[in-house]
Amino acid sequence: MMAGGEFMELRKRTRYLEQLIAFQDTDLVKVVTGIRRCGKSSLLELMEAHLRDSGVTEAQIIAMNFESMQYADMDSKSLYQTVMKRKLEGKRLYLFFDEIQKVPQWQNAINSFRVDLDCDIYVTGSNAFLLSSELSTYLSGRYVEVKMLPLSFAEFLDFQRYTVETYRSPAGGERKRAIDGQGQVMDLQELFRAYIRFGGMPAIAETGLDQKKVHMLLDGIYSAVVVRDILERGHRKERRAITDALLLRKIILFLADNIGNNTSIRSISNTLVTEGVLEEERRKSRPAVQTISAYIDALLDAYIFYEVKRFDVKGKDYLRTLGKYYIVDTGLRNYLLGDRGGDTGHLLENIVYLELFRRGYEVAIGKLDDKEIDFIATSNGPKKYIQVTETMAAPETRKRELAPLIAVQDNYEKVVITMDQPLDTDINGIKIVNVMDFLLDGEML
Repeated sequence: MMAGGEFMELRKRTRYLEQLIAFQDTDLVKVVTGIRRCGKSSLLELMEAHLRDSGVTEAQIIAMNFESMQYADMDSKSLYQTVMKRKLEGKRLYLFFDEIQKVPQWQNAINSFRVDLDCDIYVTGSNAFLLSSELSTYLSGRYVEVKMLPLSFAEFLDFQRYTVETYRSPAGGERKRAIDGQGQVMDLQELFRAYIRFGGMPAIAETGLDQKKVHMLLDGIYSAVVVRDILERGHRKERRAITDALLLRKIILFLADNIGNNTSIRSISNTLVTEGVLEEERRKSRPAVQTISAYIDALLDAYIFYEVKRFDVKGKDYLRTLGKYYIVDTGLRNYLLGDRGGDTGHLLENIVYLELFRRGYEVAIGKLDDKEIDFIATSNGPKKYIQVTETMAAPETRKRELAPLIAVQDNYEKVVITMDQPLDTDINGIKIVNVMDFLLDGEML
């Protein structure tokens, strides 16, 4: 990994690396997915380093990044031939293919390697549709997906060279603080605000959190995703080609501005027309709901946004209307909309959603009569009901946030996550948790 002509130190992404190691030397193809520049290539490098540390020789490792012009003309047949020339008798090969979807008919080569070669295969991709259609057809049941996101808050601190220590507060209880490389104490709240503002794209660690440099970096990422993964992808089977760059940008801005709000495809279409978002000559022809839906599918496929559906707690079924969308990175949102105050609540909700997703939870929005629960999180264990709020200080806010959880008539865990340092850690059986404690304690919840 290069930056400014010098090698950057490869920082560990332990959660994802452990997932790959868990499936090492199995018959399953390891598929790492996520938005561009979230760290997929570095994760493959970390896995290669792990293999070398485990005694695997250099000759056994074949790594190709298909973003490189070196492989611009490679198709599945030439990929197959190139790898088979390096076959080692009595030795397993470890194959690392970065941005594999750029190789036409790549799935044919991967399938052939599984049949013809003693190998362990790792691939990455930045477009869910381009991968999923081929994976489901050719590798059904024979692959495992590692869903990668930008840095968590804990990883953000690590990339910024901070360590976190727990200390005993004079007021009682335990608190956390950040220590830099020179032993200086840094306010954890300030670092969290920086995380909200700049986001967690790994390369931000090299900017010194300089706003101009961060925005240049995010502009490059945004342009690469929109141009390479959406506008240039062309028509793919049942997916509609995305050709209207202006409409795409307007939808991106709408979704970014409405993270955490109940949203429907029809409401987006109506808003684009009635609020004059489109130019005068474009408003006469309302974008069809199917068109808006196709553009949103493209954004989901490129991992810019994640959709969360609503779940009727009483009816115990998912609802088809008014889900929510969350953006992959709050820094990307601030780049798109401009840094502006007064929206911390939605940004906080976005960060909590991403952390739940990162930890492997299936997440839904809860509907209970006329009340809404921010998240219902389900993993291998019992589900959890979660509310997210910037503060619980005001009595009316506390009442509003607790009401949906109190209304749930079952015994599953109920939690409020807040930026406050709560004096009461439990109200009516509902756990009150500080957001930084939640983000820095991987075992919490």
